[in-house]
Amino acid sequence: MRILVTGGAGYIGSHTCVQLLEAGYEIVVADDLSNSSETAIHYIKGITGKEFPFYPVDLKDRERTEQLFELEPIDGVIHFAGYKAVGESVERPLMYYENNLVSTMNVLQAMRKRGIFHFVFSSSATVYGDPEILPIPEEAPLSATNPYGCTKLMNEQMLKDLYQSDNRWNITLLRYFNPIGGHPTGLLADNPNGIPNNLMPYIIRVYENKLDQLHVYGNDYPTPDGTGVRDYIHVIDLADGHVAALDRMKEPGVHIFNLGTGTGYSVLEVVRAFENVNKCRIPYVIDPRRAGDIAMCYADPSKAERELGWKARRSLEEMCKVVLI
Repeated sequence: MRILVTGGAGYIGSHTCVQLLEAGYEIVVADDLSNSSETAIHYIKGITGKEFPFYPVDLKDRERTEQLFELEPIDGVIHFAGYKAVGESVERPLMYYENNLVSTMNVLQAMRKRGIFHFVFSSSATVYGDPEILPIPEEAPLSATNPYGCTKLMNEQMLKDLYQSDNRWNITLLRYFNPIGGHPTGLLADNPNGIPNNLMPYIIRVYENKLDQLHVYGNDYPTPDGTGVRDYIHVIDLADGHVAALDRMKEPGVHIFNLGTGTGYSVLEVVRAFENVNKCRIPYVIDPRRAGDIAMCYADPSKAERELGWKARRSLEEMCKVVLI
């Protein structure tokens, strides 16, 4: 299969491109580079020794999206392209709704026009809102506590409605928990533009003396040490989940899987693991809670293991290890 990877220069997208190429898939990559760099494309090619086309396309532009599908033969799409910062989504909700919904609609319309019906969507554990059940199964009630999560939930509903209207579609919704870590070469990592919104790239900026201290948002949650608990998963394990989803993509329908480890770690537990693995100290300060954050969130990943043959295998220590290049 020849797979269009939207957002393929980003953190999760770039690692998935590597795993797809190494698994024998052909890829085409589209990314507007708004929160990534074309350097990642060169690194993917260097790591794998394989060439592929890259298009710096903003998928909100319907005409450019259509042109991409005219230029390249495509059998299926993995759709990563989207803004992803919870805090920023609270501050700039219209930007999130426009980007995350319009880009998906444009891609789906281009696919339908050409009879392409294989679609893997980059969803999120944020669709469970403040979860009522822990660990969280795929059947848990859905809600959202911030605009970012709302865009994921609305995209999921759009895809379910699309299948109901045309049952030729083969749609997989992959609900990610919290990806961290990077490629063992050190070439690919979570390195966003500006000040990071996610925990691990923030810790690494402090480790590299690019920031003075880590800001921990809230230590008064009902958790063992008061800081938020999340299910951290190595980004390569997450990427392997996409390969597993494509490998089983045979029957039409809407297929939903959690991609997580099933274990929750607090912010301070991650900080301590990082310090132990990298023999360093990470200074931090406690700030008030961020709007839209919740206390605890971790997966029940048993369905993915049962139906995809996939399981997260890398430890927290492996996730925290910094590779210097």
